[in-house]
Amino acid sequence: LIMIFLWILGFSVSVYDVTSQSISLRWSKFSGASSYRVTATAVNTIGHSLLAHFSDVTLKATLTSLIPSTVYAIQAEAIDKNGIILAETQIMQSTAPDIPVIDQAYSKLSNSITVEWRAVPGATSYMLTAQDGDSFIETVVKNSPGTVTGLKPATLYRITIRSVNSGGKSQPSPFRKAKTVLAAPILSVSSPSCDSIALSWKDVYMAAGFSVSLMRSDGLGRMLRENTTNTSLIFTNLDPGTLYTIKAYAWNANGMPGDDFTYNQRTSPNAPADVKVAFNSGALRVSWMPTEGALTYSVTASSGLLKLKCNTSSSFCMVTSLQCSSEYYVSVTAYNDAGSSKPTDAVSLKTIPCAPVNISIEEDEPGHLLVSWSSVSFGHYYVAFVKSDDGLEVHCNTSYTQCHFQSDCGFTYFISVFAYNKAGQSPLGDVFNYTTAPCCPSDFRAAFVSSDTVRVTWAPVRGADLYETRAATWSTVVLCNDTAPACSLSALQCDTRYDITVRSFSEAGGSNTSCAPRHLATAPCSPEIKNISKEGLSVISVHWQSNNEDATYVVTARGEAGLWHCTGTGSSCTLTDLPCGSAFSVSAIARSPAGQSLPSYSVPLETAPCCPNDLILTQVTQSVTNISWSAGKGAQTYVTTLESPKGRAQCRTLQNYCLLGCITCGTNYTVSLKAISETGLTASCTYQGYSSSACCPSGVKLYRLSNNGIRVFWRASDETINYNTDLRGSKGNFTCTPRAGRSHCDITKIPCGDVYTVGVAPLTDKGPQLTFCPKKIYSVTCSGSSVGMVIYRGKSNAEHI
Repeated sequence: LIMIFLWILGFSVSVYDVTSQSISLRWSKFSGASSYRVTATAVNTIGHSLLAHFSDVTLKATLTSLIPSTVYAIQAEAIDKNGIILAETQIMQSTAPDIPVIDQAYSKLSNSITVEWRAVPGATSYMLTAQDGDSFIETVVKNSPGTVTGLKPATLYRITIRSVNSGGKSQPSPFRKAKTVLAAPILSVSSPSCDSIALSWKDVYMAAGFSVSLMRSDGLGRMLRENTTNTSLIFTNLDPGTLYTIKAYAWNANGMPGDDFTYNQRTSPNAPADVKVAFNSGALRVSWMPTEGALTYSVTASSGLLKLKCNTSSSFCMVTSLQCSSEYYVSVTAYNDAGSSKPTDAVSLKTIPCAPVNISIEEDEPGHLLVSWSSVSFGHYYVAFVKSDDGLEVHCNTSYTQCHFQSDCGFTYFISVFAYNKAGQSPLGDVFNYTTAPCCPSDFRAAFVSSDTVRVTWAPVRGADLYETRAATWSTVVLCNDTAPACSLSALQCDTRYDITVRSFSEAGGSNTSCAPRHLATAPCSPEIKNISKEGLSVISVHWQSNNEDATYVVTARGEAGLWHCTGTGSSCTLTDLPCGSAFSVSAIARSPAGQSLPSYSVPLETAPCCPNDLILTQVTQSVTNISWSAGKGAQTYVTTLESPKGRAQCRTLQNYCLLGCITCGTNYTVSLKAISETGLTASCTYQGYSSSACCPSGVKLYRLSNNGIRVFWRASDETINYNTDLRGSKGNFTCTPRAGRSHCDITKIPCGDVYTVGVAPLTDKGPQLTFCPKKIYSVTCSGSSVGMVIYRGKSNAEHI
């Protein structure tokens, strides 16, 4: 939008839109104006002008029917109601060129459309617009033809064009439809083998098929072309190591081709031929015939996990750092920018053996040296050289890995070993020297001076600087080093067989390992008592940890009551007939032909208390019984129990007697007593059963008889019980015992005028009648000389527990 401002007396006009045949204006409101007049006059065209009037409320307008590409002088005037011009202003404005017409629109590339049109007079440039739905792309060009770029492949666009000059843009031309061609397939190219090239690409939008051509880049040979609907293709039977040019494009359903894609690809080289391998000053020289198209070569010499490589652009290579005792497999691979050839068939080559290692020298028996070493890969045989310090040298030729040599004590020998195969002799390895030890000490003696100490003595050996005394088991070694011909070995393990050896040492020769040991066994280990359990009355089992071989164990229980012993070969034995209520200290020892162990730590033992020898039960009342017993040795607390199906009574006491209540009359009870020691040991004692007395009768009453007698009546608790009646007064005592099942008894000729205490109690078979049954007091009066009234006076005051 071109805007030009001209101020006259505060009145201005501006342009806000221009087309080929119109100019749009706006002006400012002027005070006092009742109308506005606008005049447009063509500057270079005679007689063409346009006049327009507008009311005071209109501040903008569009002048139409103008001539394209023409400069107009535009004058705006503000007029009052009397027709007087209050203010005026003028601007110059050109119209846009005429609307162009598209001749044709077409696409040659997938991202552009080319448009052709006839030139429009006065146009300085043109604006091309390609619209796809709501999106569009605009491009300004100078003249025809013009191209819109940045488009999407295989897409239909509406194409319009506008002419442009300094005044503005024309209206859009009538549209033309044009579709972009298909995009080119983007190739991924490789040479999987020396005579093939593989291509793949992603599918192209709207593509119906693809065309791919291939030919040598140097122009030799013929072109290969393939049409396909797939997205991959392989060309075979190609020349190895040759550069090929590849061109590909897609076509749509109408057969119209799209963009093409060009790519240069070389086939990978063929494998080198005529590979030769030879040793050259300890290195490996590999040569071959050059292959077509190869840029570099790589030689690989493999031996297990080890790979040696040599890269070169020539036709030979030197592989160094070869290892001995190795078999190398040598292959050559050719490379170019397309990849690698297949490796050539491997050529095998074995190197000289390595020098034998792990050489060891030992005297496998007195006077004989055994030289041994580890076998060497590709070593066919070995030669061991042994030279003594007096100049004598011997050797051993063998296919094994050891040799035997005669030796004398006190000599130094120098040993070297070589390995051989068809490739030659191994390098010189380490040279070992070996000095034989002094001879073994003689007159060797060993004796125990305590349970864990042995003293060893021997006759001195000439030339020995030091003696080592060794007491060894399968897991431990006790050593004693001294310059004197005697040593004491202490802290020996019990129940252990020791091999005691005395070795002589010299500074150069070391120790003589052929000295015969003396076998000595130590006494058994002290057992450890684990637990003591009670197996029965006066029977105690003692368990210990059996940590000796072929030992007999003796367990001793010591106490004030005396000594008790038991013997066993396993891990327990039983002490019998131990007295009750006694305390002991229990310990154990182990015996074997080698001697006797120290005693174990003592474990205290307490036997259960003794049961009382006698127990006496006395019924105090109908529901209370007194129990007493003699003291039980070792007992502190007693628990007595009377138990029957009708109930249970129990008493816990520190005394040797107890009152048990809640006793049921006429019931058989089981009697038991527990004697408990101060430490909680318990002896359960059972005694003869106890039967409580029959129940006392109830409802005792006295009645007068007509014959000057008295009848005593009661309600019996059991019809099978015999009862005894007892009347005691100041004038005499009277008793009566009816037969079983009777509940009354008659006493004749009883003195009247006396107070009687009447008691009825069951008879017992163990003694006199029970005294705890309740007694009642009756007063018997006289009626003349006969019995009068019988009056109840209450219970006897003597009734109590």
